[in-house]
Amino acid sequence: MINDVFTKKEPIVPLRGIHLDVKGVPPTADRLCQLLHLFATARYNMVFIEWEDAFPWTVDKRFRSPTAYTATDIKRFCKEAAQLGLELVPLVQSLGHMETPLSIPDYKSLREVPDREDGLNPLAPGAATLVRNMVDDVLLLMPNVRYFHLGGDEAYTFGKNPATKAYMEKHGKGALYLQHMDPILDHLRQQGIRPILWHDMMNDWDDAALRKLAPKSDLMVWGYHGNPDTTQGHFKTAYIQNFHNHGIRLWGATAYKGSEGYDADITDPAMHTENAVAWVQVAQRFAFEGVIATGWSRYTVAKVQCNPIDASLDSLLHVAIILHDGHSPPDGMQRCMEVLERIGEKTRFLACQESMATLTKLRDRGWQHIRDARQLGVLARQQPRRTSAANPQLGGHALHGLQDVVNEAEQLEKEIHAAFDGCIEDIWLKEYLATRIDPLREELASLRQQDKRLRDAKP
Repeated sequence: MINDVFTKKEPIVPLRGIHLDVKGVPPTADRLCQLLHLFATARYNMVFIEWEDAFPWTVDKRFRSPTAYTATDIKRFCKEAAQLGLELVPLVQSLGHMETPLSIPDYKSLREVPDREDGLNPLAPGAATLVRNMVDDVLLLMPNVRYFHLGGDEAYTFGKNPATKAYMEKHGKGALYLQHMDPILDHLRQQGIRPILWHDMMNDWDDAALRKLAPKSDLMVWGYHGNPDTTQGHFKTAYIQNFHNHGIRLWGATAYKGSEGYDADITDPAMHTENAVAWVQVAQRFAFEGVIATGWSRYTVAKVQCNPIDASLDSLLHVAIILHDGHSPPDGMQRCMEVLERIGEKTRFLACQESMATLTKLRDRGWQHIRDARQLGVLARQQPRRTSAANPQLGGHALHGLQDVVNEAEQLEKEIHAAFDGCIEDIWLKEYLATRIDPLREELASLRQQDKRLRDAKP
């Protein structure tokens, strides 16, 4: 249907994955399957699915969100993917980002730091068993997978417990990591499944630990801004070269959405284009297994939702073309819009994208008015003579402008619900909009009270 979009007969990157992060603005069960057809049309051939609390967990039902998919939903998703030739790769967290289980008091003993719910203690009795049970839960509904992504990144509490700190100082960072992960990696490999881990925790490992890891797991090097060859960040080429030298099988991870900021509403196509092109070049140089396009919808369980998928479909297609051909199509994003029109997705996409763009502008306007009003409030306290009845302390432009923003936002809420109807469960849209608009409402109420106090205090 869109073969004329691609210029290469054979893809530059053989394995091209799309990442579904359904812990934020999760698609409805129907939309989840519809998206598979879009992925296949865009010539992605793998789908990395990060279930998190959207999975129908049986290891502990308290891990489920209010709208978690059913077992029937998962089986239908898997069947649809198989029919479309899409290989599925589940992702279950194993060390960092463990808020889903560790926020439950019964699992507090597994936290590395008692008051932190994100980090699993790699030495805690039962830690590896919990992860293995979660892996097995997923495999019951997704039995025919070749790869399994275990996360393992951004373990910010790693080595912060007295016991783990002592172990790491004696044996090394890699040894502590593998002490926890080895049984889980072996459990998957015994079933003929190849584990994948994010790379960032391994950047400063010693040679022995990297050599031990190489036969056990692939590494997926992720970085969503800039180029590995020019960055000095966590995904610079020197790290990739070191992993390659130790015989580790490598993957790359760019992004098509979700890396603009933890509370962003819209994508930045230019940023994603530069990054995706860079990853294609690096993938060729180091013979990567594949490259995936991540699409974060919530940075962690404890963060607000961001970048709905259906407002980012143009970027999703654009990155797909880059991963296949190695460069953007001649007409860039305009070509992607043409594709969306051909496959019947353009009208809804534009409604979703435009409503999110409007929301972003409204939020910016609102917080500008809040800043102005707060600054004027301080001025009124510091220099009362600079205000007058003709120029009330906080009234006028700032408060009236903020009231206008709130009024417009309330109308926009209705438009957003209409645009995303059938794509996202209502509960998640309500949460999404509440995190954006309620702070403006709360600031407006607070500023009105402050304005009244200042007026009452005026001689």
